[in-house]
Amino acid sequence: MIVHPNEAGLVQALHALQQGQVIGLPTETVYGLAADAEQDAAVAQIYARKGRPRNHPLIVHVHDAQVAQHFAAELPDFARVLMQAFWPGPLTLIVPRRAGVAEAAAAGHATVGLRSPSHPVARRVLQLGLAAEPPVRGIAAPSANRFGRVSPTRASHVQEELGADLLVLDGGDCDVGIESTIVDCSRGRPVVLRPGHITAEQIAQATGLPVAGLEDEEQAADVPQAPGTLTAHYAPQAKVRLMDAEAIQTALHVLGAQGRDLAVYARTPVRSASPQVTVQRMPATSQATAQELFRVLRDFDAQGVKLIWVETPPPTAEWDGVRDRLARAAASA
Repeated sequence: MIVHPNEAGLVQALHALQQGQVIGLPTETVYGLAADAEQDAAVAQIYARKGRPRNHPLIVHVHDAQVAQHFAAELPDFARVLMQAFWPGPLTLIVPRRAGVAEAAAAGHATVGLRSPSHPVARRVLQLGLAAEPPVRGIAAPSANRFGRVSPTRASHVQEELGADLLVLDGGDCDVGIESTIVDCSRGRPVVLRPGHITAEQIAQATGLPVAGLEDEEQAADVPQAPGTLTAHYAPQAKVRLMDAEAIQTALHVLGAQGRDLAVYARTPVRSASPQVTVQRMPATSQATAQELFRVLRDFDAQGVKLIWVETPPPTAEWDGVRDRLARAAASA
């Protein structure tokens, strides 16, 4: 059921978390399937409901850097700098995990991913959790969808994906629209495991340190598993194919009026001779595209298309997050 996030709704959601239930929780990135991170049985429900492999860790959402210390064995200086610069916000930091804390949420890894969300509903739930008895200090909350599928950015998406019986706090459409940037802080310098709204350049500027990425083979050889880093992920039911604008237009010309069961999502204006081909313009900016990306993919699925042609985003840093999600969606084809 979708619940308005007034005080009564927030208290209802908190009680559900305390009782070991899972709920749908809005964040600024995507909606999460949330449980008390310190109740292993509740965390197990997340894995079961999503169909998520048990060795794939979850992000633990906390109210602030002070609470993060409950879950972290240590916080490197540059991790604290990143918290100060970007929390609350769409940045997850992987740090050494305190022994005996959030083991199920961390999938047994010696590290744990921590994030402080900026969405007011998520922050209010976390604030109420800290003051509650028993307290809810952290909330494990991967995206509220079936594993590997398109992430939800509005409450109705969660209900469609996981059923009407799930309590979902309705926080409106997500402002960012793609999952958080993930930075590994457990190896002496920042390593970006998943690009997002916050770029590697911003991380380097904030810390004054060089930033590595997954393309760095030496660093990638033993990176801890992190959410959203599988090659194939974020996939709609339709097959996604990344193409340049010229290739899209040429293929549309070849299809002519016979085109059907096809959707096109492109920054460059393209035309189809078939009324059965859906053509939607991609926004000019990465921020606007990220905000609508998962909704657009879900809408194409709802229209029953079988194939989605997407213009490959520009190879610039601000498009890294969008380009990453589309590449992983296409890899599922």
